[in-house]
Amino acid sequence: MPPSGGQGHVDAPAGKNDEIRSMDSPAGPPDNATLRLATLADLDAIRALIDRSVRSLSVGYYTAAEIESGLRFVFGPDSQLIADGTYYVIDASDGLAAAGGWSRRRTLYGGDQFKEGDAPRLDPATDAARIRAFFVDPAHARRGLATRLFAACESDARRDGFRAFELGATLPGVPLYRSLGFSERERIDATLPDGTTLPIVHMVRAIVS
Repeated sequence: MPPSGGQGHVDAPAGKNDEIRSMDSPAGPPDNATLRLATLADLDAIRALIDRSVRSLSVGYYTAAEIESGLRFVFGPDSQLIADGTYYVIDASDGLAAAGGWSRRRTLYGGDQFKEGDAPRLDPATDAARIRAFFVDPAHARRGLATRLFAACESDARRDGFRAFELGATLPGVPLYRSLGFSERERIDATLPDGTTLPIVHMVRAIVS
């Protein structure tokens, strides 16, 4: 189910809201937070984390209808990332606190429910690796977890020979990715099966050597 898209400005909140509603900030991480590769046994917990994250952190960026439609058709775990060994979770004392990863495959965004089969592999000599499916539990937002996930992804992608990243950012994620050095390339207005239009932002960044 390919998305429709077009170039344009990014209609995301800016200024003070970037600081307040970004996934990350300089606050300290939760106690005993442990980063590890996800396994297929984590799928149910990842789905629950995504639901909590989207329903809370998307308020003010997406309408209630866009949130519900996004959860139904787009936002979800991509089990191919887990099988490829490129998806991480962060455990905290009260459960799964964050999840996110990167990909050697062409898919830009979307969970299992959004894809049509396995995506082709990328060539690190000519293609940008993908940053994929970053979600943080609202109880642990703005505590450095997404930045920690990104550091692990960048290290892995650099080791595999990639020199750049692309991603399809949700609107609440745009401030985070801006803070990590990403720039907006275009806005993608994804038309979902129920007719809802979900804004996604295509962003790019060089991988620091």
